Amino acid sequence: MRQNDLLTRTFTFGVNCLKFLRKLPNDAESKLIRFQLGKSATSIGANYEESQAGSSKADFKNKVKIALREARESNFWLRVLEKLDGYDSEEFKYLLNESNELKNILATIVNNTKL
Repeated sequence: MRQNDLLTRTFTFGVNCLKFLRKLPNDAESKLIRFQLGKSATSIGANYEESQAGSSKADFKNKVKIALREARESNFWLRVLEKLDGYDSEEFKYLLNESNELKNILATIVNNTKL
């Protein structure tokens, strides 16, 4: 995968999460998850985007590590939604799968970046 593809995927994931979050009910749990997942899902792309202009390999790796942490957090909130409300739509399955794939891709980048 070219890194440019990952820029697109992380951006699309963030936007798709925000669109999905619009559909959540307006109860206390959903408000909490909407806020947390909205922040973490969009932060993946923002940090990966920043990594592309890193001033050094260490700076690049640090930004990708942050993106990885945000991907892990996004996956956590999606799993919480799955257990709370049993989401089973294709849209939700895509988000859950994509969060797993982004975690794996970002972890590989972190592990393969030599300083």
